[in-house]
Amino acid sequence: MRLTLWIAAGALAGCAANGAADVQITNLKAADVPDTVRGLAESAAAGFRISEAQRKVRDGRTYFDVEGILPDGSEIEFDILMTADGPEIVEIQRDIPWGDAPEAVKAAAAGAAPVRVIESRQTDGTIIYELFAPGMPADPAIEVSLGTDGIAKVLSERWPH
Repeated sequence: MRLTLWIAAGALAGCAANGAADVQITNLKAADVPDTVRGLAESAAAGFRISEAQRKVRDGRTYFDVEGILPDGSEIEFDILMTADGPEIVEIQRDIPWGDAPEAVKAAAAGAAPVRVIESRQTDGTIIYELFAPGMPADPAIEVSLGTDGIAKVLSERWPH
């Protein structure tokens, strides 16, 4: 069953792999993060310290992925989209153990045994769970959306952010 689910998710993984080729990535030192982006990330989480960052251009959109450490030692990443009105946080991400995922997410991805799970909180309250299959570390094999209504569903297309 698990193998079948990963194979069935191949279309999503294929879309992710195709999209990844169109991404321009520039690694940045913490000091090179624009002040407006740095200020937004630091104001979103008290005591946040930037450890690394990337500038990504994908589908005509510019993002800054700003990773760092909170005072309790936990890691967090802000995906910040540059808009006409300035930078905007579009996702707040962290790695979680599969066992910590909500039961509705586990049920939607029935039979999955991901080797990595990224929890991506969206600004509208939706949470996207990115599930990575063994041997496929670059892009999630499955993405599961958990709405504010508590309903989880496997996405057929990659989440835009």
